[in-house]
Amino acid sequence: MLSSSDFASASWELVVRVDHPNEEKQKDVMLRVSGDLHVGGLMLKLVEQINISQDWSDFALWWEQKHCWLLKTHWTLDKCGVQADAKLLFTPQHKMLHLRLPNMKTVRLRVSFSAVVFRAVSDICRTLNIRRAEELSLLKPSGDCFKKKKKKDKNNKEPIIEDILNLESSPTISGPPVAPGLYSKTMTPTYDPVNGTPASSTMTWFSDSPLTEQNCSALAFSQPTQSPEVLAEMYQPRSLIDKTKFNAGWLDSSRSLMEQGIQEDEPLLLRFKYYTFFDMNPKYDAVRINQLYEQARWAILLEEIDCTEEEMLIFAALQYHISKLSLSAETQDSTKESEIDEIDAALSNLEVTLEGGKTDNTLEDITDIPKLSDNLKLFRPKKLTLKAFKQYWFVFKDTSIAYFKNKELEQGEPVEKLNLRGCEVMPDVNVAGRKFGIKLLIPVADGMNEVYLKCDHENQYARWMAACVLASKGKTMADSSYQPEVLNILSFLRMKNWNSASQAASSHESMDMNPECFVSPRCAKKHKSKQLAARILEAHQNVAQMTLVEAKLRFIQAWQSLPEFGLTYYLVRFKGIKKDDILGVSYNRLIRIDAATGIPITTWRFTNMKQWNVNWEIRQKTISIESWQESHAFFNNPDFPCQPPGDLFVEQRPDIGGSLRHQL
Repeated sequence: MLSSSDFASASWELVVRVDHPNEEKQKDVMLRVSGDLHVGGLMLKLVEQINISQDWSDFALWWEQKHCWLLKTHWTLDKCGVQADAKLLFTPQHKMLHLRLPNMKTVRLRVSFSAVVFRAVSDICRTLNIRRAEELSLLKPSGDCFKKKKKKDKNNKEPIIEDILNLESSPTISGPPVAPGLYSKTMTPTYDPVNGTPASSTMTWFSDSPLTEQNCSALAFSQPTQSPEVLAEMYQPRSLIDKTKFNAGWLDSSRSLMEQGIQEDEPLLLRFKYYTFFDMNPKYDAVRINQLYEQARWAILLEEIDCTEEEMLIFAALQYHISKLSLSAETQDSTKESEIDEIDAALSNLEVTLEGGKTDNTLEDITDIPKLSDNLKLFRPKKLTLKAFKQYWFVFKDTSIAYFKNKELEQGEPVEKLNLRGCEVMPDVNVAGRKFGIKLLIPVADGMNEVYLKCDHENQYARWMAACVLASKGKTMADSSYQPEVLNILSFLRMKNWNSASQAASSHESMDMNPECFVSPRCAKKHKSKQLAARILEAHQNVAQMTLVEAKLRFIQAWQSLPEFGLTYYLVRFKGIKKDDILGVSYNRLIRIDAATGIPITTWRFTNMKQWNVNWEIRQKTISIESWQESHAFFNNPDFPCQPPGDLFVEQRPDIGGSLRHQL
């Protein structure tokens, strides 16, 4: 038996702060505990001493000094390392958070502050009816991200009017992932299968989604266009340094919000971070497609990604068309229920997805790999030389291009054979000038080989461009996605190929449109309003027949075709170098860029990467390039503490290490 003195020496007094929603009930509670008391027993003693009748199931202990949660309730205090000087907070795990979505609309919802960010984002997307949560992440903006630089007016107001959608009563799901209501086998789709608009209330009854029909409509439809004055006041990254400051705010997906210093009701951004998008089905992805479209739209308007003037007009025409359809009563009323049996509809949708509707030449596609052969012009850029193209006979088979001096020498040895697996394919097109070029960056041992191919007309360009895109992914023309890719390229070229002799838009329509709302401020300054409106309406003639979802998907596709798409910039310092450099991270390569001039210095392909390592303690990342037999080590810039250690490699490279980002 222990004496009272022995018991006193084996225990100590621990002070726990109770974080109650009611400020009057917030207080410090002193408990006498021992080292063999487990965390669950400590919480039980705490609740008994508080003596307040309420649901305490969501509360957990937060250790302020260690900046961690004590979630393993079976661990003893000795095992956790808790001593008498520990400052513990008994606080709810789920708290309210302000999230600004890609469409610039703010939602307020309950989020788990104890779960890792990857799980929290999954719960948020389930609440908002967004599939593929692994494509998104949370971003903590810096102080000046929404204030325009060089603006000396102290009375400058926030450019975005806060219209908060409160989802406080929406249920939040935690724990292992479960199938969301959208995939219930006994329910009708929540969205119209034709145009992707939210379904009628009768259809929504069969869904267990937490969003109401009104809230769903608010997220599935694009927001009204902002005035040119508001657009001009919004923050625009003027340089690569500005972009690195913005990207430094990405939260670490392997740690919780509380561990990264996020407070209750703090504003965060929900954004698509990984620029590899999975299947987008209009039947289920109305919210996801709209949010992705909005992120692409603001990236164009705020010049976060560069595009030509011709491409800007195409984006403007698509925005104008989408804006018209979103505001029209015809679109909002088109929510007729389908009477097709759900099993037949699912089978039909699967048949279309797998492209099994047409079975012509299926055997031929399986047994014979198609081949392309034609006369094309080739150019290899060299220093101090003019751009002179030379014509050859090209043969495209499997994932390689071989070219000969003429057609008669096709059976002999080619002049050169280019293996396109893992290469970069970029369009070099000017439809108005009848220029149809393909730029190829082919990885070799000492860097990248740059090759330009020139086609004679758009049909030839579409076939060869589609073949090059598939070959860069390791696929041949026998793949089922080849023909759809050709049709998509042709469709995109026709959007650009408006001619001035087309039917002019009515003067009433020109007067109603504000063209400065659909282009970037810099582009709006180059042209007069009437001239810009005429050019946008002229380009609109080629997209006027598209449905709402089709136009959004075409906008996303055009955004993905831009040369700088998918590049994320970080400020780093290489080992042994005294100045900072910029590291551009893409889905297939790393680019070292000079921070002063913005000129690329070196490109490292992920296919050539032998190994990589992250030292979490000293915030150092090391990569080893197989072809060069050398290593490069670099650090995160300490000026941006929001950037978590290792996030540069661990999260920005979803294709390295297989399912690495899913493991997080």
